[in-house]
Amino acid sequence: MKALTWHGSRDVRVETVADPRLESADDLLLRVTATAICGSDLHLYRGKMPGMKPGDVLGHEFMGVVEEVGPGVTQLRRGDRVVVPFTIACGGCFFCEREQYAACETTNPDRGAIVNRKNIRSGAGMFGYSHLYGGYAGGQAEFVRVPCANTGPLKLPSDSGLTDEQVLFLSDILPTGYQAVRNCGLDPGCSLAIFGAGPVGLMAAACARMLGVRRIWMIDHHADRLAYAEQAYGVVPVDFSRIDDPAELIIDATDYRGVDASIDAVGFEAKGSTLESTLTALGLEGSSGAALRQAIAATRRGGTISIAGLYAGQLHGFMLGDAFEKGLNFRMGQTHVQKYMPELLGLIQRGELAPEQIITHRLPLADAAAGYAAFDQKQDGCRKVVLFN
Repeated sequence: MKALTWHGSRDVRVETVADPRLESADDLLLRVTATAICGSDLHLYRGKMPGMKPGDVLGHEFMGVVEEVGPGVTQLRRGDRVVVPFTIACGGCFFCEREQYAACETTNPDRGAIVNRKNIRSGAGMFGYSHLYGGYAGGQAEFVRVPCANTGPLKLPSDSGLTDEQVLFLSDILPTGYQAVRNCGLDPGCSLAIFGAGPVGLMAAACARMLGVRRIWMIDHHADRLAYAEQAYGVVPVDFSRIDDPAELIIDATDYRGVDASIDAVGFEAKGSTLESTLTALGLEGSSGAALRQAIAATRRGGTISIAGLYAGQLHGFMLGDAFEKGLNFRMGQTHVQKYMPELLGLIQRGELAPEQIITHRLPLADAAAGYAAFDQKQDGCRKVVLFN
């Protein structure tokens, strides 16, 4: 089959690789009809994540049609159309029973080997996201093996009339944005700052507006993305390339208190100080804390910081004293996609969410490398790339 493979920093190629096959009784084989390039994929593309090996198949946002099922698959059959969550969860471990699917104890085969001296392990296995998360082949391919098929894939009603574009983002960015907002614990009428106008930040804005959040500030430096968010979701755009201190602007506009909550949808590659950039380049720090510092500064006392952006390793300049003094709450982590997929599907069916509106680029799988370059460089107003087979 054809699949997009990783070969190093900014070196991805569509190549012919071995067809996947069933390996366990609860596996299924999926014919991929649509897949997307995620902002998290850019960390791999830029060579920023450890645990990658040449030839690894990328992609964790995908959907398609079931081609074959193992004898232990009870929920699906050949011909079913499904969306697959990016995390792989068994459904029966300590965490899965608590709907904390991203913490599944059984689906990461490398889990026991990746332990630091503080006994911190990686969580559930993930599709196409390095050997830190199990080394599973991803879905930017013609076919993919889907383990734990009784827990993960969401079957779409045959009479729904929904297009692939309408439901594809149930695999990751829509639940991720939704969980980020839910973690804020906001009531209708509250205020929110979202740092990052990428796909997850935009999905968070869409969900926040749907849930009745009154005022939303969005902070980024890509004018076209901010303009889109203002038009689509009614956010107050803040361009940090023009405004030195976005947090100060937000505080001034909220009776000098700050917003009720902030979402960090940027993560460890936030544009930081010269010191942070140097420390990261030397491998002395794993992440930039620039977005997180601004979120802490912009949030009122007793408010919440919800971290949806990916962080890795140590963080320089974490303002723990400020967070303590303000009594801030922190919520973070990978998304428990399986928990939210059915609810979000219903919202899409009722027309309350239209996640497909952020798509700007549609390409065949054969042009995936060009799609990565366009997304990485924000070419032609690129917000989101979808690849079709």
